[in-house]
Amino acid sequence: MLHRLTSMKFRLRSLRGVLLSTLMCAVVCGSAVRGVAQVAPSPDAPPQGPAGDPNQDDQQQPVATLKVNVNLVSLYFTVHDKHGLLIPHLTKDDFNILEDKAPQKIKNFTAENDQPLTLGILLDTSGSQQNVLPMEQQTGGAFLSRVLRPKDEAFLISFDINVELLSDYTSNAHALSRAMDKAQINTGSGGGGMPTGTPRGTLLYDAVFLATHDKLQQETGRKAIIILSDGEDQGSTEKLQGAIEAAQKANTIVYVLLIADRGFYGRGMYGMGYSGDAVMRQLAEATGGRMIDVGNNGKKMEDAFSQIEEELRTQYVASYTPTNDKLDGSYRKIDVQCKGDGLKAQARKGYYAIPPAE
Repeated sequence: MLHRLTSMKFRLRSLRGVLLSTLMCAVVCGSAVRGVAQVAPSPDAPPQGPAGDPNQDDQQQPVATLKVNVNLVSLYFTVHDKHGLLIPHLTKDDFNILEDKAPQKIKNFTAENDQPLTLGILLDTSGSQQNVLPMEQQTGGAFLSRVLRPKDEAFLISFDINVELLSDYTSNAHALSRAMDKAQINTGSGGGGMPTGTPRGTLLYDAVFLATHDKLQQETGRKAIIILSDGEDQGSTEKLQGAIEAAQKANTIVYVLLIADRGFYGRGMYGMGYSGDAVMRQLAEATGGRMIDVGNNGKKMEDAFSQIEEELRTQYVASYTPTNDKLDGSYRKIDVQCKGDGLKAQARKGYYAIPPAE
């Protein structure tokens, strides 16, 4: 298991290494890449001579100024009324944003429904999903066909006793659906069936960490993962808090479709009963997402995917420069308040003030 997980991390992190190399090259070339602005001459600098002019005095060359806004917090969120209906068409005057209880001045605000989406699907293929996996595959494939647009990208990860990247970034919904259809239950029992003893593991928290830290950390714009699982973790190296922290640092919204075959837990496999709903709710709400309990009902799963699709297309994005400008790695609590009666913002609970990578 450790070998397979290590291999997964190597594959994901080598992809990130390529991205980082590209970033460094672009910065050297003076291009704006992922929030790093172009090198521009200082406004008071004297005019530059022609490029490559041998008569130009080196001491008279203007000093370039690297203009980078590294301390800007961006929030993607949705707003619901007291009946749970999505509320579009609000303006920045309808909101107050607090960071550690201190009011913040909203710098940019827009209703965002067309910005490219980067999406990760995390599919539980452990033994407890034996009876619901076909339903997940059918409904998940239909969702991807509806939600993905040409400028969007998605990847697919399965997790059980291993974490596997089944499909890397693509905007081809059919390719993702084919990869999802090939997913199989893996319990480590040798035949893909139900194990008779203690399960070897369901690496849910490790899968969330790898998806957000290794796949989404370097991406920009709107990012989300959708977890199809019963919420039970066994054997992960990461803990729940580590998975939440990785998602918050990657500014990734987590949705959980809680797909639990409740009868499965009465057969004595786990012995302790079922408790995945509480931890999945904590994971989702901390990142600005939601947990939707669909049980093993196909119609409920279709409705849940429709809700997520609508939320992803009815988002607001607000950004502000924190009054606390220290990039000391500390965790900052965020509270997005709506001024209208009965309105509630669905936003991440906080972020980590981390200095940008060199």
